[in-house]
Formats: sequence, C-alpha cells, structure tokens
Amino acid sequence: MTVTKVELPQNRDILGGGAEGLIVKEVAFDAPWNWLAKGWRDLWAIPHASLLYGAVFALTSGLLVLCLVEFNLVSLMLPLSGGFLLIGPLLAVGLYDASRRLETNEEITLKSMIFAGAHATGQIGFMGIALMLVFFAWMEIAFLMFMLFLGANGLPPVSEFIPTLLFTGRGLGLLVMGSIVGGLLAVAVFAISAISVPLILVRKIDVVTAALTSMRAVKQNLKAMSLWAVLIAALMLFGLATLFLGLVVVFPLIGHATWHAYRDLVGFEDDQ
Repeated sequence: MTVTKVELPQNRDILGGGAEGLIVKEVAFDAPWNWLAKGWRDLWAIPHASLLYGAVFALTSGLLVLCLVEFNLVSLMLPLSGGFLLIGPLLAVGLYDASRRLETNEEITLKSMIFAGAHATGQIGFMGIALMLVFFAWMEIAFLMFMLFLGANGLPPVSEFIPTLLFTGRGLGLLVMGSIVGGLLAVAVFAISAISVPLILVRKIDVVTAALTSMRAVKQNLKAMSLWAVLIAALMLFGLATLFLGLVVVFPLIGHATWHAYRDLVGFEDDQ
C-alpha cells in the first residue's frame, strides 16, 4: 500500500488547528464495494438507529416534495434533489459517529447520533457553511438557467414542464446545460467532502486541511473514488425513484460506508 504525507496549509491555525503526520493511502479500484459491505454490516448491527435516521431523511425529502406540489413549484424538484446531494455529507455525521462507536464498542443511541458533531461544532459548522453556500449558488444558477431557457414568466406547472423539458429544443437545452453545471458542482463538492467530514469529526483538524486531504485522497485514488461517486449516485437515484422509501436504507448505508472509506483512505503516523 502506498501512502502520501499531506502537506498542511501554513495558516491552518486560523481555522482551528491542524494535524501533524496526516497520511493519505492508496486503495484498490474495487475498494468501494468493500466499503458498502462494511456499511451494510454496520447498518444491521444497529438497525433501529440507522433505519430511523434514514427514515427521517426520507420523510424530510417527501415533505419537501409535498410542499413543492402544494405551491405549484414541482419544477424545482430536480435542482433541489441535486442540491440535497451536495449537503448530504453533512447530514450523515451521526452515521459516521455510529460506525466509529461500533469499532470501539461504545454505546450507540439516537441521542449520540444526533449530537455526534457537538465536540467539533466549530469546524463542522465551517464545513456546513461551505456546503450551504454551494447549495445556494446551485439554486441561483438553476433559476438563471430557467429564465435563460424558459423565459421570465415564472416556473411552468408540472403538466407543462415535463413535456417542455423532454420534447422541446429549449427544454433539452436546459436539461443538458443543467446536467453539465450540476455535474461539475457535484464533482467539486465530492472532491472536498468525500472524507473531510469524518476526518473533522474524529480529529482536531481544520476545514482547510480536511478539504485538502479529501482532494488528495480523490486525486490519488481517482479510479476507486470515481467508482465510489457512481455508486453513491446510483444508490441515491434508486432511493428517489422509489418515492423516497429506498432512502430509508440507502442513506444510512452510504453514511456508514463513507466512514469505512475514510478509515481506508486516511491514517496518521501516530497510529503506525
């Protein structure tokens, strides 16, 4: 296994401290399947807590869609679904902590999962702000693209939106451009957040160092992390396609698996 020592940013102390001896490891191309297998075992080791966590996520998603339907804003479902994925790493903090506690044989309760990030509040907060800024930027871009391709007359009702999106030139243009821009944002967010939130959770480390470490891990394991990104996208699409019911299992599965991705990709010299 090849390891690379991460060079820490010189001004890292401004945001809350750094971590000496941080190491990024190389993993096999098929490692993501192993992460999912370990995540699956974690999920069924604590099914009540994990599935309840997933149910809350699924219920929130469903309620959001009902609100969009109620206010005739179903056209926003696609950009909001993409935006939800952007902030997903932050929403799964409790699942990361549950997998950590399983490793150390600590007690796991719903309360411990909900307040998992309390001891790293500042840095988790910084990461949350960064992801939310990206989320709001994406929504602003989505609105601009709606205006560019569909005009400034407001969002069309769902009965008109789907046919327009799929069967007109301007609708297809919106679909293609939105997919490209959303994809680029998703890649950027994935690079900085793939393992940065679990790292912040368990180590006294600042957001900048965590994000740089995540980017290094993605770059150094490009094939494996590309597969991991595809698996996450496929699982989330399955969850959405099942009218959010699949998210009850899919979301905690990805959360637990992400912890194992972090454990395989990052180490410290003092652990050797």
